[in-house]
Amino acid sequence: MPAQVSVKYAISGVRRKGRLPMGTESITDKILLYIEDNLDKELTLEDIAEEFRYSKFYLARIFKENTGVTLHKYIQGRRLDEAAKELAETKKPIAQIAFQAGYASQQAFTQAFGRAYVCTPQEYRRAGVFTPRQARLLMAAGRSGFMGFSVADLRDAYWQDLYWGFGGGRMAA
Repeated sequence: MPAQVSVKYAISGVRRKGRLPMGTESITDKILLYIEDNLDKELTLEDIAEEFRYSKFYLARIFKENTGVTLHKYIQGRRLDEAAKELAETKKPIAQIAFQAGYASQQAFTQAFGRAYVCTPQEYRRAGVFTPRQARLLMAAGRSGFMGFSVADLRDAYWQDLYWGFGGGRMAA
């Protein structure tokens, strides 16, 4: 079982007078769990909104307010992380990994991967070290309301430069 590391984030705009709207933490937590359970399937804002019986506008707003990232960017980041893990730990063809990550072509996957990891999938595979860029988020609440996120599935040896955002850390050449 992977080690769990708890990291508290101070994300601008996430806290409103110290608390989030009542009940939105559990909605976001349910969405995060749903995404993890269905990462290998097509996930759209419309499908997720229908699953939870909320309007897509409300769902998108609550998710962004609670996590600091859009639903689309979060899903894309998680899929790229899973692809990066496959690249580093398996010998599967890059085209197959691209398709599993939801990309219609290897070229589209290579472009998205390059933006997130600042290298090509082939270069990443040669390095052979999995370093996630969009870790799995789990909501964490305390007595005073929303307190931050628990970031799961981290390999702490590779996450010494962890901070919020896409493409923030740079992979050593």
